[in-house]
Parts: sequence; C-alpha cells; structure tokens
Amino acid sequence: MKTLLHLQDLEKSFGRQMVLNHVGFELQAGEIIGLIGPSGSGKSTMIKTMLGMEKADAGIALVLDRTMPNRHILRDIGYMAQSDALYEALSGQENLEFFGQLKGLSKKDLKDEIAHVAQVVDLTDHFTKAVAGYSGGMKRRLSLAIALLGNPQLLILDEPTVGIDPSLRKKIWRVLMALRDKGVGILAKSEFQMMQFIPLVIMPQLFFSGIIPLSSMGDWAQTVGKFLPLTYSGDAMSQIILYGRGLGDVLPNIGVLLLFLVALTVLNIVGLRRYRKV
Repeated sequence: MKTLLHLQDLEKSFGRQMVLNHVGFELQAGEIIGLIGPSGSGKSTMIKTMLGMEKADAGIALVLDRTMPNRHILRDIGYMAQSDALYEALSGQENLEFFGQLKGLSKKDLKDEIAHVAQVVDLTDHFTKAVAGYSGGMKRRLSLAIALLGNPQLLILDEPTVGIDPSLRKKIWRVLMALRDKGVGILAKSEFQMMQFIPLVIMPQLFFSGIIPLSSMGDWAQTVGKFLPLTYSGDAMSQIILYGRGLGDVLPNIGVLLLFLVALTVLNIVGLRRYRKV
C-alpha cells in the first residue's frame, strides 16, 4: 500500500505556545483519516505545516514522498482550505476552469471534470452566477468541487461539509467513500459539531430534571440518574418550589452538586491541557 502522507515528530510553536507536539501518523492510499477536535487544538496548523504553508520547527512531513511546497505534485493533491480562496468576480464555472487549468487539465478533460464535480456538489444550476452572490454554503461546495478536479491521489479537506445541508452532506460522503475505494487517500478535518449532541443534552433534561419523578422510572434509569448532576438540581428545585422546603432540606443535594462541579472542573482543565499539546 502506497504511503501518501508521512508525519514524524512534527513540532510547531507560536511564541511560547506549543501547537504541534511530536505529531506523527501515516495515511495510506485507500484510507480516510479524520482529524476531530475543538477549535485551537492544532488541526489547521498541522495541515498548513505539512503542505509547506507554515514552517515546522522540527520533524518530518512528506506528501507523496516529497517535502512541500512542491509544484510538481500539485495536480495529485486536492486541497480544500478552511477559508474559501475563490475569485468572487468570476462565475462558479470560470473558477473551476481557472483552477483546472492550473492543474494542467486539457480542455476536453476539464469540461468532463467540471460537469462531474458540479453534479457532485449540486451547483449545476448556479454555474453562471458570480461567486460574489453565492451563500457561504455554496462557496464551500465550490471549494470542494475545485479540490476534486483532476482525480487527485490525495484529498486534504478542511471542514468539507460545514454549511452544507444534511442530504447533500450524505451524498458528498458517498462520493468520498467511492474515491477511497478507488485508492484515493483522504484527510478530513472537522470541529466538534455541538448540534450532533443535542439528543444527548435534551433527553436527560426531560427525564432527570424533576419533571418526571425518578421513583416512577425503571431500575436502570434510577441507577443512571444517580450519576447525573441534573437529578440532584431537579430534586432540589422540586423540594423548594413544589413542597416549600427550606435551604437546609436540600443541603445534601447542594453538596453532591459541588462535588460534581469540582470533578468536572478538574477534568476540563486536564482535557484543555491535553488538547493544547496536540
């Protein structure tokens, strides 16, 4: 299996802030690797460093067995940046034609390629419009289409589906999976999407906030409830509002909540320190 990306002991600092701390991994042909983490954890810096946009302080970064930047392998790399680098005075089609020519595609191949990638990102109906009139999501889709031009061996995608609706996002990932099956290597970066965790946030509030008595739930739910701070805050509020109890009656609940607060604060500090070292 061909190695498309090779990072070894990569280091990068900005002043006293260590952003990349001995980062290393390999991406093989036919693989997808996802970079997931909160903002500021070093994902974009790692991508820029491996592509030669930032100079590493130490370590090795090879792209297709070459050190970047290297114009001789640009055609074999599809790169979608975090910020859209588009010519807004040009139409979507003219942008694709321009970047396709930079990749050295012939007129015939370019025409076929543009028709294909436009269909993938669902921009065919907006091809002749100036990019200045595109929404943020449409610009992201055009940037992805540009990255897909020329059948690259390696795709490096920085937030490829941000601002794209779920149905089209699913379609795009089907295309990326098909490319993987053909031997393309894909490195994709994404922030934590909090919307994905709404069910995990809303459902416990419904069941453990005191709206539904914990004693009326199954044994497993009562056991789970003992490990959720929401249970104790909900019980305390119910005791005060519904039954007119005083502060002294809910001190046990307050004590448990303070323990949760200390524990979660410690875990948060440890987690932030760990991510800052990535």
